[in-house]
Amino acid sequence: MFDRLWKGRRIERIWKGRKIDQLWKGRRIERIWQDHRRVVVAAGAVVVVVALVGTGLLVAAGGKASPTPAPSASPGVAIASPSASGSPTSTPLATPSGTQGPSPLPTGWAYSDLDGLPALTANAHALPLAVMLGDYPAARPLSGFSTASIVYESYEEYQEDRYMLVFQEARALSIGGVRSTRPYFVRWAAEYKALLGHDGGDTTVRNVVIPAMIASGNIYNMDEATSGGCAYHRVTNRVAPHDLYTTTSDLMSCAAAKSFPKTFQATEVRLFGSDSPALGRPTSQTITVPYTNSTASYRFDPTTDSYLRLVDGQLQVDAANKQQVYARNVIVMFQTVSQAPLDFGIERIDIANVGTGKAIVFKEGKAIAGTWKKTSDTALTRFYDDSGNEIPLVRGQIFIQSVPPGTAVTYK
Repeated sequence: MFDRLWKGRRIERIWKGRKIDQLWKGRRIERIWQDHRRVVVAAGAVVVVVALVGTGLLVAAGGKASPTPAPSASPGVAIASPSASGSPTSTPLATPSGTQGPSPLPTGWAYSDLDGLPALTANAHALPLAVMLGDYPAARPLSGFSTASIVYESYEEYQEDRYMLVFQEARALSIGGVRSTRPYFVRWAAEYKALLGHDGGDTTVRNVVIPAMIASGNIYNMDEATSGGCAYHRVTNRVAPHDLYTTTSDLMSCAAAKSFPKTFQATEVRLFGSDSPALGRPTSQTITVPYTNSTASYRFDPTTDSYLRLVDGQLQVDAANKQQVYARNVIVMFQTVSQAPLDFGIERIDIANVGTGKAIVFKEGKAIAGTWKKTSDTALTRFYDDSGNEIPLVRGQIFIQSVPPGTAVTYK
């Protein structure tokens, strides 16, 4: 464990006295830290993740920031059924500097824009890649979750649910099955000025929403159904339409061919804090978020300061690398679902993800009741506590669960 490695020898001495490739050759670094998501920091092979503990720089496979207290609320058994109304008591206008960390990083490293993890600078500020995935039994197990920076789950028509995975500093060797998008997912992707990977969509999203976002420079469209075929391939171990897959490398190569930017274009980032001391963390917390045909749940692990993710009661394993899926932050947003116009006889829906509503932010085994706010189609969704202060997230993967007001989200 990292504790022992830290106690026996300060890792920054290893960093100063020995190159990482030598440490890698002597022992595969991911063996040191088995409980956290791997972050790929070099094209091809080597996996190195920087963890910041105290004031020293640690090198390991994972990503932890130096411990400082984070705001929290006492956890307890609760049934969350808030309405969609409500607003923070104050609205900070300044953009927080999520790229500034508690300790300096080595030359060539930076804090990632989306999840605050340290990575090579080129990866930390890479163009985000947002990819749509369907959540159907025939499509499971899905690929790409363990290396995404942010994961959204929300409803689609007929009360099915769908995912959008957003990648930045890490690399995924498989992402899928790729499916179509909806207007509200496009509005989320626009927060990061992301490349949007998808396989078509409804009439509104294809003819109205996406063209408007392209014209305003808020997304870079990679639609397999029209002009993005260079990024996708079909697999033989899934039935259609769940057999469409891609990789981060293929998306980036196709983006370069289309002269899309390589770097992060958005101007807003979220506020990140650091891990609290291990002794102050709760020993357990469970979260359950029900959808009509599936259930997402989380189980807090205090030793890694992370949440193990479960789908329908089973631990979620990423089919791309056989790794357990973890979350460092879990955010539930209560958002109104409304009926959209019929599209080729299909009853479409829309989700009110512009505006404000109730939210619960889970981090480090604690629950913070508060509010989400998104001021426009392209503005970043921010999260505030009941005093109107923006809630800092811990560095690492963020899972955002969008559900209608009245959904019985339970936690204890």
